[in-house]
Amino acid sequence: MSDRQATRPPLPPFTRESAIEKVRLAEDGWNSRDPEKVSLAYSVDTRWRNRAEFVGSRDECKAFLERKWRKELDYRLIKELWAFADNRIAVRYAYEWHDDSGNWFRSYGNENWEFGEDGLMTRRFACINDMPISASDRKFHWPAGRRPDDHPGLSDLDL
Repeated sequence: MSDRQATRPPLPPFTRESAIEKVRLAEDGWNSRDPEKVSLAYSVDTRWRNRAEFVGSRDECKAFLERKWRKELDYRLIKELWAFADNRIAVRYAYEWHDDSGNWFRSYGNENWEFGEDGLMTRRFACINDMPISASDRKFHWPAGRRPDDHPGLSDLDL
């Protein structure tokens, strides 16, 4: 495979509809928990800040995701469009997961994304806060993988 894929639609400049589609595709990818697949959505020289960790390439992105999903078990994510303009999208999200001791968390965050003309993400800035929850407080109960289309989103869940 070449260093850059031909394109990763939808492409900028974004409309409301294409931004919503891009957000859902990102959510679906992350819910796959497949670091190789997810990393292909990012440019080879992608730059991230995720909490206090800095990522500087697609390879580092893949390694980050491998570490993430070894720690964050039974991960389920919902993303929602917050704003968009030209080649940038802002999202808010929440995800639920548990650690290897069975402690559950809901993590809340915001991300700012920037895309190249090819639709690959070139920059990602994430701010995330973790909140311990009890298993009975979980709201994301679908089977591993893509969130079903009829599952409520963040606004529907008042998150």
